[in-house]
Amino acid sequence: MPGSPIFHAIFFTAGALVGAGAVSIVESRRGRARPSTTAIVDIGPSGAPGLVQRAGDVLKYGHPGPIFDCIQRKAYTLGYDRRLRHPAWTAEHLTLASVSPPPDDPNGGDRHKSVFKEDESIPLKFRALLKDYFRSGYDRGHMAPAGDAKASQEAMDETFFLTNIAPQVGDGFNRHYWAYVENWCRKLTNSFSDVFVFTVPLYLPTEYPDGKQRVTYEVIGHPANISVPTHFAKVVLASRPVSASNPREVEVSTGAFIFPNEAIADNKALTDFKREIDEVEKAAGLTIFSDALKEGSKDICQTTSCTLVVRRFDDAQRNARKAIAGPRQ
Repeated sequence: MPGSPIFHAIFFTAGALVGAGAVSIVESRRGRARPSTTAIVDIGPSGAPGLVQRAGDVLKYGHPGPIFDCIQRKAYTLGYDRRLRHPAWTAEHLTLASVSPPPDDPNGGDRHKSVFKEDESIPLKFRALLKDYFRSGYDRGHMAPAGDAKASQEAMDETFFLTNIAPQVGDGFNRHYWAYVENWCRKLTNSFSDVFVFTVPLYLPTEYPDGKQRVTYEVIGHPANISVPTHFAKVVLASRPVSASNPREVEVSTGAFIFPNEAIADNKALTDFKREIDEVEKAAGLTIFSDALKEGSKDICQTTSCTLVVRRFDDAQRNARKAIAGPRQ
């Protein structure tokens, strides 16, 4: 429902996430800086303002950032974090049609035909590299899942760009519990007409024996290049018409979940990881939904079942498919 009010509301909000960065990107690509006319003023002891320096003079040779590269693909949009070398967030708009193979192609996108690849649209010094994952001990975890991109082979292939990947613990998480969560998000399209899913890598503090809280994380690659998130969040918004007679009036449900980047038991309840959306936004430094939207929405676990379907696939086969080969020469 690209023309629906809820669609425009969500992507207006998503656009605000990267608006300032996008301006910087556009100006940078055009090869010129956009100097600001805003003056930097210092208020002295007397209360009289004094001009220190014009911001335009400071930034006339370019804005240093930080910049999230906003990348739009067939099945998702993301903001790539150049410092951490993985997405800062990914956004998907799922419908029953988008997560299903097209009628004229029953197979749709086939992940067995896809290969992981570096994203050459990112400058080399900020790029995640295939060799970084080699013998790292981590899976190349999709942020926008391959399973959401069955509409075409092109859409499927695009989920394998390393700009859509973050290091994840494999056994017990990426290959298991995280996969169940991805499937739960997909299955929401059976009962909602539009489902928006934001996936957000997080770096959360841990309290140490001395009572202090610290954020510690691994960086993989030789030399070290890609940061390993401590947690991952899924933030969902699902909408459906209140009635068939008035399809433009929609019921909106939202929810947020935060998962540690570690093995999680299959019998762990999804609701154990439920959090407030504000908690995710604060930790990530993002505004995903407006306050009005959050306040006016229903709890997704009250309007649908927040129960995971556990499907233990043949681990030997899955490990073989996800095994990380050495970099191609």
